[in-house]
Amino acid sequence: MTIEFDRERAKESAEQLRQVRLTVASPALAVAGRGWAPAEVSMAEALADEPTDIAGVLARLALVQTALDSLPPTPALNRVAAFNSLYYTITDRVAKALVGPDVTEPTFLETLDVEFAKRYLHALRLWGADDDDTPDAWEVLFRRGQDKRVSRLAGAMLGVNAHINLDLALALIATWRRLGPPADDTVHPDYLLINKIFYEEIPALRRRYSTPWQLELDALAGTLDDWSQRVLVTTTRAMAWDQARRIWPLCDDPDDFAHAQLVMDRATAFVGESLIAGDSVVTRIGIVVAGTWQAFRATAGRVFRRRRLRVP
Repeated sequence: MTIEFDRERAKESAEQLRQVRLTVASPALAVAGRGWAPAEVSMAEALADEPTDIAGVLARLALVQTALDSLPPTPALNRVAAFNSLYYTITDRVAKALVGPDVTEPTFLETLDVEFAKRYLHALRLWGADDDDTPDAWEVLFRRGQDKRVSRLAGAMLGVNAHINLDLALALIATWRRLGPPADDTVHPDYLLINKIFYEEIPALRRRYSTPWQLELDALAGTLDDWSQRVLVTTTRAMAWDQARRIWPLCDDPDDFAHAQLVMDRATAFVGESLIAGDSVVTRIGIVVAGTWQAFRATAGRVFRRRRLRVP
């Protein structure tokens, strides 16, 4: 199969996406430089070796969690830590599913999980080394790890954005390189099994990272937001599969593949910046609404007490 790829157009698109991303960046980048100080030693130890199986992935995510939980703004409130915790929970569910009756090709699913995790762990390693090759999609989150203006829920979603919209297609390609591209649909049901795990875990995980006023909004929305996030997960993971199949023919040309990857990275980073901008607006509105509601309750309480005092 041959595929036409316009490298120059890809370069132009990548640069345009970078410029647009910078125009919507909000709040201002919270960290001037890269790195995991003051947890650089523990993070480096956690990332010293690459995992070879899903048990190794879980072990490294646990070590990364310990390092991230020691970072500002306060213990266990780092925004990158929020995503890592979510990722550990999902991966643990996948590990349990591998030995269950619903998986038809456990080798494929475990290989994909390992390749998927290696993308994230590599991004952490690049950031810790102050490397300019850190993917922009991950930089959006890493720079806001200590930023209280970004909610923990948004931090978790930034990680999901980078991991699914950038890493998943590349992890699929790495898996196909090791096991061969899918000649039929035998492995696709196993890929879709992860959607079911997301469906079951995301609602509780989202509420774990929500602020009190976000929980109030969540209660008002009922199951609507759960449904919308399920649709989003289904759509983005389907797009990742299609994207991997589209760029698979580019693997024979490292330059073309690198340019395609750069466009994906820049596009995902733009989505991340847009998520932050939206989170900032919603957070400000939430603070105002919460403050207004508290003031109303306090005033109503005083009025109610006064009226009770006037009853003969």
